[in-house]
Amino acid sequence: MKPPHLFLASFLFPAVALSALEWPQFRGPEGNGISLAKNVPLRWSATSSLAWSVEVPGSGWSSPVLAQGKVFLTSAVPDSSGEISLNAVCIDAESGKMLWNREVFRPELTEAKAMHKKNTAASPTPIVADGKVYVHFGHMGTAALDMEGIVLWKQNSLKYKPVHGTGGSPVLIDGLLVYSGDGAAEPFVAALEASSGALRWKTPRNTTAKKNFSFSTPQPITINNKVQLISPGSGFVGAYNPADGTELWRVNYGEGYSVVPKPVYAQGLLFLGSGFDAAVLYAIKPDGAVGDATAEHVAWTLKKGAPHTPSVVVVEDSLFCVSDAGIASCVDPLTGEVRWSERLAGNFSASPIVAQGRVYFQNETGSTHVVSAKKTFELLTTNELGERTLASPAVTDGALFVRGETHLFKIAP
Repeated sequence: MKPPHLFLASFLFPAVALSALEWPQFRGPEGNGISLAKNVPLRWSATSSLAWSVEVPGSGWSSPVLAQGKVFLTSAVPDSSGEISLNAVCIDAESGKMLWNREVFRPELTEAKAMHKKNTAASPTPIVADGKVYVHFGHMGTAALDMEGIVLWKQNSLKYKPVHGTGGSPVLIDGLLVYSGDGAAEPFVAALEASSGALRWKTPRNTTAKKNFSFSTPQPITINNKVQLISPGSGFVGAYNPADGTELWRVNYGEGYSVVPKPVYAQGLLFLGSGFDAAVLYAIKPDGAVGDATAEHVAWTLKKGAPHTPSVVVVEDSLFCVSDAGIASCVDPLTGEVRWSERLAGNFSASPIVAQGRVYFQNETGSTHVVSAKKTFELLTTNELGERTLASPAVTDGALFVRGETHLFKIAP
């Protein structure tokens, strides 16, 4: 039998996606921030170890994804009339040449401009699978394109009123594209047919939280050979049956809202943040959870250093996280014991990644602190790229791809 993490990844993506060359969705093949790549760059700067940089038109904080030697992004591009085009962008990973830049939607200006100062109209990250590129713009629409940029279908009938714009990415599971629509009112989780964009199911959140809006990305997990879809929202995290959207269980976290971190499943536990105003990191036992599982299935919680925005990463028997204010921590994932906690320079929105025994913490000014993935703190280096970034990096053998405010960078030794 395959180990649980490999079972899940092969369920979501073809076997090729497990290659260290691919990074086909937000946080990589398994959605957990871990790369199997080799020769990953350790040191770089704005003037060294850059294979190339290319200007990306418009604005967007969607993280780069990588498949078949191509990098994919989304971007919101203004025109001379003040309207905004929501585009899918494809760049050759070897040369940095822009292969295509395709308009997908042209929303009403009021739809595209209602957002937080740290957000953009193109913040959700694409997914590449089975020769298709899936792009998502929240309340403004979702679409599929082929690898040459031809639009195959569009879906923009699922409207909701956003707060601070949109941010959560979709996830692909068993032929369905699933995402959360956590807006100002009537929040929901929805699944679209990946082949056509048709709505398969839409499940209301039924939250009691006063503020309904959140921005998290769902995560499928496998429990006793059955797949559950984990989707945090305001007030609670819910587990859903991906086939029909039925809620299986929930764990409440009070008035937590604007939830951003993507859940991570490791060591038999789920790890996720509870959002604003005071973030709490939760470790939840999903096995056997039914209905309201708050009382019996919370293994531990951590308040100090808990992230509002970045997701955590778990490698072997260590959990690594960084708060928005820059407190990085190594935690025992089974007990919640903090092994070390150190302040890193800067504020953080990007989620950390692990490659070759190193944790890469990228801050909002484009500086990346590289820390040894050990139970004792060791800062290996700090790399200054010199351009603001809130997006999470993509990893492949011999290279990192980092999206800045105006450029996409390929970092290679």
